[in-house]
Amino acid sequence: MEQLTGQDCSFCHKKTLTLSEDKKEIPYFGNVYIFSMTCSNCKFHKSDVEAEDHKDPCKITYTIEKEKDMKIRVVKSSTATVKIPQMRLSVTPGPASIGYISNIEGVLKKFEDIIEQQRDNAEENSDKKSAKNLLKKMRKVKLGDVSVKLVIEDPSGNSAIISEKTVIEKLNVKK
Repeated sequence: MEQLTGQDCSFCHKKTLTLSEDKKEIPYFGNVYIFSMTCSNCKFHKSDVEAEDHKDPCKITYTIEKEKDMKIRVVKSSTATVKIPQMRLSVTPGPASIGYISNIEGVLKKFEDIIEQQRDNAEENSDKKSAKNLLKKMRKVKLGDVSVKLVIEDPSGNSAIISEKTVIEKLNVKK
């Protein structure tokens, strides 16, 4: 891993930013570069994952059916949208979007954290109840009691769900 410390942070303007770059080989996907920026002063953090080889825009679909599916490796670039259509859940990329390498359980945990935050901030009881129901369904998905599709749409093509059951399609990108 290569690191550059003492760089200027564009947020707090102190020389407390660390830039990191690491290369990893992911089975059935190839080499990826993991980039990150972290400021020890203001806690700014940004990371991304890029494939070494050029990839075409893609839509990646995996049907979560069993508890053991939680261990399936997921690579998500900062340009990717992650969806669980049956639950009407979606996380779209924005300026603060990060890339990461995780597993399906980690991706579901990110959705749970968002739902819990919405539940805790909701003023209407109907919104709180809706969030609680989504969390119950998410637990059933993790246990393999409910089947859902996990969809990643990535215009950069730098995302993947590493499994023989994964369906990869071309993504039509609007220009």
